[in-house]
Amino acid sequence: MEIKTGQQLERAVTKLAKALGLEARSQVAMGKRIWGRGRRVDVILRNPDTGQRLGIECKFQKVGGTAEEKIPLTITDIEAWPIRGLVVVHGEGFSPDFRAFIRSTGKVVEFEDLANWLGFFFDLPEERAEQAVMSLNGSADAQTD
Repeated sequence: MEIKTGQQLERAVTKLAKALGLEARSQVAMGKRIWGRGRRVDVILRNPDTGQRLGIECKFQKVGGTAEEKIPLTITDIEAWPIRGLVVVHGEGFSPDFRAFIRSTGKVVEFEDLANWLGFFFDLPEERAEQAVMSLNGSADAQTD
């Protein structure tokens, strides 16, 4: 699945979640950020069998830039959410040192690892994650515009 923008990453997360049998809503208003502005969470996932929810912020970076500066603040903001949250990153613009740092937080996962992570978080059958990834990678509509 080719992803070239943050919006495409958000759509890819939503498609993956639906392929896993999860419900997904995009751009959900959820109170205010810790610095006072209105908060919109990129994607909120819900397991229809258990009601368990997870909020996801999507961060894409094609080349070096400001996303590395924003992610630590996003992680801090997630701590104030009424549900569990995660940052999903994708793109070549994150430096190796920064990738190591964000992995160490336990609050950030790379898109390539998201199906497996969601499988563990929502306690889904292992084969469901594998099937979801295969269906997205193999389907013609898996390409994000």
